[in-house]
Amino acid sequence: MRSNTELCNLQPNIQALTEEEEDWFRPEVDVGKGHLNHRLRYKWPSEFHMSGDFKDEEDRKSYLVENFSENIRARVRTSLIDIKTLRFWRAVVAEFVGTFILVLAGCGSCIQNWNVQNATVIQLNDTEVNMTNNYTSTDIVQIALTFGLSVSTIIWVIAHISGGHVNPAVTCAMLITRHISFTRASVFIVAQLLGATTGAGILLAITPGERHGTLGCTLLGPGVEAEMGVAVEFCITFVLVLTVFASCDKRRKDLGGSFPLTIGLSVTMCHLFAVRFTGSSMNTARSFGPALVMGIWSNHWVYWAGPILGGIVSGLFYDNVFAVNASLEKCQGCLLASQYDDDDYVPKKYRLTIIDEGDVEPRQTVV
Repeated sequence: MRSNTELCNLQPNIQALTEEEEDWFRPEVDVGKGHLNHRLRYKWPSEFHMSGDFKDEEDRKSYLVENFSENIRARVRTSLIDIKTLRFWRAVVAEFVGTFILVLAGCGSCIQNWNVQNATVIQLNDTEVNMTNNYTSTDIVQIALTFGLSVSTIIWVIAHISGGHVNPAVTCAMLITRHISFTRASVFIVAQLLGATTGAGILLAITPGERHGTLGCTLLGPGVEAEMGVAVEFCITFVLVLTVFASCDKRRKDLGGSFPLTIGLSVTMCHLFAVRFTGSSMNTARSFGPALVMGIWSNHWVYWAGPILGGIVSGLFYDNVFAVNASLEKCQGCLLASQYDDDDYVPKKYRLTIIDEGDVEPRQTVV
C-alpha cells in the first residue's frame, strides 16, 4: 500500500499518460440536481484508492485517523489542479457578477423609498448620514421580494457555471461538506466580496446624495444586542442553506418545479421575519460591500459570525441527517478520508415481504 506521503507527492501529468491511462485523469463535472454542488473532480487510478488495501474496517478507520494531517495536504494538492482550468475562472467571474447584481438590486430596494424629511440624522465617521430602521410593512415586503427575486434570477443565470452561491455562507457549507475544493471556496469568497463592494460602489454613485442614507447597510434594530443578532442571523442562514441543500439533492425523487424560485422564496421568508431585527443579511458579502463603501462597521462581526456558522451547521446537518444517502459512514468519510466522493455512499435497499390477510400471495417491495 502506498503511504499517504507518496500520494501527496503524486502529480498527475496527462501528457505522459497513454490514451487508456489518461481517462483516469480526465476531469468530469458533477453538477447534481440544481447545479449548486458544481465541482471539478479528477478520477484517480485504482491503485491510488486505499479502500482495498486494509485488512478490515478497523484497520481502515485507524489509518484515516492517524493520517488526518496528511489527508488535508492531499486534499489541498488535488484542489490546486482545478485552478488551472478555464472552467474555474469562468465560475469565479460568475460569482463576482452574481453578487454584484444582488447588492445593486437588493440594497437599492432598501434606500429608494426613504423619506428624507422623517429620517433620523446620525453622525458616522464625521459625516452626517440619514438613517432610520422604521421600515413600514410595505417597505419590508418590497425589500423581501427584491432580494428573493434577485437570488432566484441570479441562480437561474449562473448556476450551471459556478453553482450560483453568491453567498460566503453557502460556499463555506459546500466546502465543509466537501462538494467543492478549498481552493475554489477561497477564490469564490474573494470574488463575492469584490462583487458586493463593486455593486455598493456603483449604487452609491448613481443614488442622489440626500437619499443614499446608509446604502442599505445591515444594522441591528432598536434594543437588539449583538448576541441576539448573531442568533437571528444563524437561524435565518440555517434555513436558507437547508433549503439550498434540499432543493439540490440529486437523489430526491420528489422534487419538482423551479429550484431557483424555491431558494428565492426562502430568502423572501427570512427577510419578512428578520429585517426589523438585523436587516436580514444571511450573506456576509451583502453586508460587507455597503459597510466598506460607507465606512459603517457597527457590530459588523455579527454578519460574519452568524451567517458563516449557520451555513456550516446547516450544510453538515442536511448532508448527514436529512440527505437520502446520509449515514455515519458518510459522515466519517467526509471528515477524515483524503479521497471523498458523495456518490460513493449509496443508500441501502431492503426487500420487505408484506403479508396481509386479504392477499393470496405475499407482496414484496424494495425500500
